[in-house]
Amino acid sequence: MAERYTLRNRRSPVLRERDAERRELRSRFAIDAIEAAPAAPATPPRPFGDLSRATIEELVKLAGDKLGSQVDSPRQKRRSGTRHLLERLEGFEGRTWQERWLASGLDAGERPVSDLDPDKYRGYNLTHGLKALLCLRVITPSLTAFRGNKFNQYPYAFQEAQGDPLLDKFFEEARRARASERHQYRALADVCCALTTQGIAIADLSPEALLFYANECRRLNLVVSARSDSNRFAGLLAWDILHGMGHFPPGTPPTLRSSIYKGQKSPEEMVDFQGVRDPEVRQLIIDYLVRRQGDTDYPTREGLARQLAGEFWGKIEKLAPGQRDLSIPQEVYDQWREEVRVRKDGKPRADGGATILLSVRSFYMDLQSWALEEPQRWARWAAPCPIPPADLRGFGKRRRRINERMADRVRVRQPLLPTLVAHVEERYSGLKELLEAARAAPLGEGFSHAGRSYTRMGSRQDQRHHDDPQFPSVRVRDEQTGKVRSLADEEEAAFWEFAYVEVLRHTGVRAEELVELAHTSVRQYQRPNGEVIALLVIAPSKTDRERVIPMSAELFHVIAMIVMRQTQHGPVPLVPRYDAHDRQFTAPMPYLFQRQIGGVRRVTSASTVLNNLRKRCEAISETDPQFRGLHFTPHDFRRLFATDVVNNGLPIHIGAALLGHLSLQTTQGYVAVFTEDVIRHVQDFLARRRAMRPEEEYRPATEEEWTEFEEHFDKRKVELGSCGRPYGTDCPHEHACLRCAQLHVNPKMLPRLDELEADLEERRKRAASEGWLGEIEGVDRTLQCLRDKRADALRLTRITRQVNLGLPTFPTSR
Repeated sequence: MAERYTLRNRRSPVLRERDAERRELRSRFAIDAIEAAPAAPATPPRPFGDLSRATIEELVKLAGDKLGSQVDSPRQKRRSGTRHLLERLEGFEGRTWQERWLASGLDAGERPVSDLDPDKYRGYNLTHGLKALLCLRVITPSLTAFRGNKFNQYPYAFQEAQGDPLLDKFFEEARRARASERHQYRALADVCCALTTQGIAIADLSPEALLFYANECRRLNLVVSARSDSNRFAGLLAWDILHGMGHFPPGTPPTLRSSIYKGQKSPEEMVDFQGVRDPEVRQLIIDYLVRRQGDTDYPTREGLARQLAGEFWGKIEKLAPGQRDLSIPQEVYDQWREEVRVRKDGKPRADGGATILLSVRSFYMDLQSWALEEPQRWARWAAPCPIPPADLRGFGKRRRRINERMADRVRVRQPLLPTLVAHVEERYSGLKELLEAARAAPLGEGFSHAGRSYTRMGSRQDQRHHDDPQFPSVRVRDEQTGKVRSLADEEEAAFWEFAYVEVLRHTGVRAEELVELAHTSVRQYQRPNGEVIALLVIAPSKTDRERVIPMSAELFHVIAMIVMRQTQHGPVPLVPRYDAHDRQFTAPMPYLFQRQIGGVRRVTSASTVLNNLRKRCEAISETDPQFRGLHFTPHDFRRLFATDVVNNGLPIHIGAALLGHLSLQTTQGYVAVFTEDVIRHVQDFLARRRAMRPEEEYRPATEEEWTEFEEHFDKRKVELGSCGRPYGTDCPHEHACLRCAQLHVNPKMLPRLDELEADLEERRKRAASEGWLGEIEGVDRTLQCLRDKRADALRLTRITRQVNLGLPTFPTSR
């Protein structure tokens, strides 16, 4: 069974208040803007009638007789603890037990009720007595008082006492939730805690009431298993379950987090955040942002507000407090120009403030242009741009310096990429094998793997989660180090790190495009001859253009592994994704890069991918000095992909289409080894060659030519696999396929490679006996090529078997 107690919080109110203030300062959640409040039912729930003024004997009898089947404490302990606690409360002023509870000071939650008695066992009985009184609805505690006491199996005792069919339905839905048993229990505990502390039935648990509970838990640092400085919330899975069972009103957000994120700022909020004091200039910048909404996206407008209101006018107001228009004096501009060269931390800007200068200049140019179109609105703000032409020179030079730094970054990382790929692949394979070996070992028994000794943990926690069909716990102790490892979690993390690297290096997608891949992104195209080509559809992102990437065998292999992992317990779940750039939640979709985090499923963020890549590079640096002080980013893989495809003969305009670039110059900047002179000469050569070719060749292909083009791919099929030679070319090696780099061996033909190797070994023995030294050299070269191709084919089949991707399915609405 899962853990059966609530969090025991013993921190002082001063420390809790200090932690709450720290979290508020850097929170990305709109806590103050939420209309959340505790519920106030017209009729308080009273499963056993009004017990607010019942006698001690009546309450002791109810605690002993009505809470037996689901409570782990013996009847005598409940009766004794209830009597002892009520006798103590009876000495305080008040007409009801609730008033006496408040007068006793126990509702502050500074200490649990078990501390009232110095004897440990009688203190435990007091806790059992308090739990009985809460279930009977005699006392309504504060959140801190409830969480300050340790209650075993409180949700089940509370459910039994209420006798509420709607609460029973919630418990049943929680048991069917796609989450571990531990998190299912936390969802039950969250709802029962909210109902107990707010004095309501589940029918009165509105979204506002559950939001209030989640906010209070976060504010008071009462979220189970959360760090004191984290932004975690309680009730995440409980919200999902209640929303799924139709408990909340129509239009309620499907997740708790989608209810509390701040979302997009309005132009007024963007400008006010920068602290502009002049009301007229403030309104001008707001109007400017509103006018630019049609041709800019949200991140661009947010950047404009930061540059115009913060970096430009905010600094101008500090340098010249009396400035009221945009006609900036030369001396003020000179001071401002020096300030924008450095960042707030005192470090110089990489571009010398060029980005800010361009934004400010565009601001002035736009106002001058709009003043001619709408003089009544913009004419008064038209002013000469204070930025002289000299400050605008050198942008091309700085752009070249940036390209040079990026090219050097790629040249440094290109030879290190195989090391990173091998590391993540070997780590995942090793952990997968260790996990399988640990699952086969009985609880509490030892086993060996890869020369190391382990012991399968057999504690009560491991026994409870051992039979969990979806989220089994597999913990082992390494006998060499004594460290206890959770292999299921380690294998999960290793797989996703492997998947990040493989998909990024085979597609060159951006980080945000990677996490946006969904099951619906996997498509297929069937050629007229019946051959099926797998495609990966990349959703529009930076350039707002959808593109399609033909999947190689290795990429298809990784995507199949991801789909197989996500469909182990049914179809790929539909999960909303938070777009950190647009600050909005997307509609629920079957995203491929989603994980179970705590009690809910979330889509991986781009920052998580970056952090995981950084951690892998740091781990490699412990044994490989080349990785010290170096790490890979998702965009490094994009530049490496561009360099690889162009240098291997792919036309640059095809590479631009695969990368989603609107301009060939952008793709040229991504290709590290192509110098400017080489690009210019190649383009001049292509232009001359096109000019010399007859114009009739630039016509649509005829049906015969198109048939010949398709038949070319059929002719590339050979005994051992397929040939990757370009269209219109003959075999340059006279079909010596084993030595050809264009041969892609089909893993099904591995037995045939073994036969060829045996034949070559016999030929080498004959050549050695006859003294044919030239023949020996040729056979050795062929053997080396054969073994290299076998190793490549084995790598595709070593991690897992091939699976059928199928088509994405959507669950029917209930």
